[in-house]
Amino acid sequence: MQFDDQNVDVSGVDDRRGGRRVGRGTAVAGGGGIIGLITVILVVLLGGGSGLAPGAVDVTGLPTGALDGGASGETLEELSTRCNAEGAIDEYADCFLIKVYNETDEVWAAELARRGEEYRRPALTFFEGQVSTACGPATSQVGPFYCPGDEHIYLDIGFLQQLQAQLGAEGRYAQAYILAHEFGHHLQTVLGVERQVRRAQQANPRQANALSVRMELQADCLAGVWGRLADDAGNVTISSGEVAEAQEAAAAVGDDRIQSSAGQRVDPERWTHGSAADRQAWYTTGYSTGDLNRCDTFAG
Repeated sequence: MQFDDQNVDVSGVDDRRGGRRVGRGTAVAGGGGIIGLITVILVVLLGGGSGLAPGAVDVTGLPTGALDGGASGETLEELSTRCNAEGAIDEYADCFLIKVYNETDEVWAAELARRGEEYRRPALTFFEGQVSTACGPATSQVGPFYCPGDEHIYLDIGFLQQLQAQLGAEGRYAQAYILAHEFGHHLQTVLGVERQVRRAQQANPRQANALSVRMELQADCLAGVWGRLADDAGNVTISSGEVAEAQEAAAAVGDDRIQSSAGQRVDPERWTHGSAADRQAWYTTGYSTGDLNRCDTFAG
């Protein structure tokens, strides 16, 4: 994955790692993530607890800086300096994710302006272990998530990389897909989809899971649309191998695969995010068309 420039803009970052509060926003966040509502299953997979559990992936062998890159107490200015140094995007996971966040923001701002739609930028929050959010408290075991209450995307980078390895969703472009999926939830908030779905769930609780699945599949599709638009605009250059990485990542976090990995019976009635096949298919629809209108997962 190649970017059109190496500038990393940290102005939208809210860095809470190591107990720090650096950057934009207040202490808020919480729900609707790519892995989001499968906390119980992840506890089974990873063994629960706050540290590396039995069977969890050992990330101590990763390159220096691969987890969060920053020394404890790093200021926003220091983060900017580090991420704008030569080679930083390739060396540091946080710098790479901030750059993906920058490009995703740029592409969606332009696309919604073209469509005559309102747009506003979400914040990108890094945390470690646990975080206090507008949608309620959350721990790393929830996985990456978006909170419509404060319009923040939340990431614990170290835990994200553990999840990638545990679920077989490895690769840097897989990380880009995960972040783009959370950005998709932000678009649903901006465009009013999230509010409509929540109302429908309250009106018909029996359909709550089915509606959640449709919303997650739409976020997968929007992640694909972003990839196509970004590539077509020249913001990023994405190889066919990287598209395959994203497709495999989408499948890896399907509810059926996660239930099977946890030793549970595959039960579609408990799904909240969709099957591996559906997640992969909707991502592919978004990427192949580059058309936001093709992401109507609620039709029919």
